[in-house]
Amino acid sequence: MQEPHKDFRDVRLLIFDLDGTLIDSKLDLALSVNAVRAWMGRPPLEPERIYSYIGQGAPMLIRRALEEGVSEEEIERGLKYFLEYYHAHMLDNTVPYPGVREGLEQLAQRPNTLLTVYTNKPERFSRQILEGLDLARFFRQVYGGNRFERKKPDPMGVEALLREFQCAPHEAMMVGDSEIDVLTARKAGIWCAGVTYGLGAERLREHPPDLLLDSLCDLPARLAGRP
Repeated sequence: MQEPHKDFRDVRLLIFDLDGTLIDSKLDLALSVNAVRAWMGRPPLEPERIYSYIGQGAPMLIRRALEEGVSEEEIERGLKYFLEYYHAHMLDNTVPYPGVREGLEQLAQRPNTLLTVYTNKPERFSRQILEGLDLARFFRQVYGGNRFERKKPDPMGVEALLREFQCAPHEAMMVGDSEIDVLTARKAGIWCAGVTYGLGAERLREHPPDLLLDSLCDLPARLAGRP
């Protein structure tokens, strides 16, 4: 999947996914989904099943978690309850993945490098989680899934970041854990790195990124042109 000859030395805008890339939030998300199901009189789902639904935003998560045959009105009620419950519990168990804090520290010291976040998670929640985990200080911008008309894999958020920071596509890289991030990068014409530890790592086999990372600590060397 990885092609060592690719040259990433021009990259100065890094666009990070959040869930599954920077933070391990899967348990709080699964508990919140099952809280919705309990509230609506449904039995809990296995956590692994819920994890496979994460990545396309809260509305899609709830739609999939409530399963076929559910009405639009029920989805709306479930989503409202989910957002309220998750907001109250989103930092109960959520932590940065190993190597994330150290990797961001290294990247923040790289000259002319801009660190940003673009996630399908609601923006207010994303900013509060980053603040709560003392990660917000690394990022020049945080865009959430409710900022734009369409979520990833639509490239409009990436295109907005390119305009905001006056970067050409070859100067930008998306860093994510799933095919959603790879497709977003491809549609925007930018580089893409995939992390092997995230929620959607298995799906990267079908949608290979330009670069695979076992740890965020490996990224600075690759951007500098070292193997």
